[in-house]
Amino acid sequence: MKRIVIIQGHPDPARGHFGHALAAAYAAGARRAGFGVTEIEVAQLDFPLLSSKAEFEHGAVPEAIRAAQATIDRAEHLVIFYPMWLGAMPALLKGFIEQVFRPGFVTGTSNLASTPVRKLKGKSARVVVTMGMPAFVYRWYFWAHSLKNLERNILKFCGIKPVKVSLIGLVEAPDGRRRERWLEKLETLGGQGA
Repeated sequence: MKRIVIIQGHPDPARGHFGHALAAAYAAGARRAGFGVTEIEVAQLDFPLLSSKAEFEHGAVPEAIRAAQATIDRAEHLVIFYPMWLGAMPALLKGFIEQVFRPGFVTGTSNLASTPVRKLKGKSARVVVTMGMPAFVYRWYFWAHSLKNLERNILKFCGIKPVKVSLIGLVEAPDGRRRERWLEKLETLGGQGA
């Protein structure tokens, strides 16, 4: 049984957003296929933001972050949902990622001449980003700059690959059929564990 962790990065704990519906559709498809699904709601966690290099490298890890790290460590596939705010992920999700992806959790060294070890190697991920603009504009005009940072400089650096991406644009448009198609697509992806 594939173990999947869904990380809901929307900072609003009210759960009434399209990103929440997308995550629920993915989870439903995954559970129906027999996969183990655990969810992390970043907006529900209590953790401080990091403010120094020393804190990032050697500071105490808050209990909520230790629990999230344990969940991620057990998972084989991560699915990260977030809305794009000001061209990037919301600050709360960025703060969560900074707390979780600390050096001791994601990288270490082997006994062979301090060879770096990517501790999350063997895991895969999907990143689902919702936005008000057309997705092709973000990808081709803005070069998906903030997404590339998450995909390449964080997830792949830690050994997580492949990393697949779903960009969902025009989420505030009144086209209900478009939303239905995305919900169906995410449910299908969940059923595939992809």
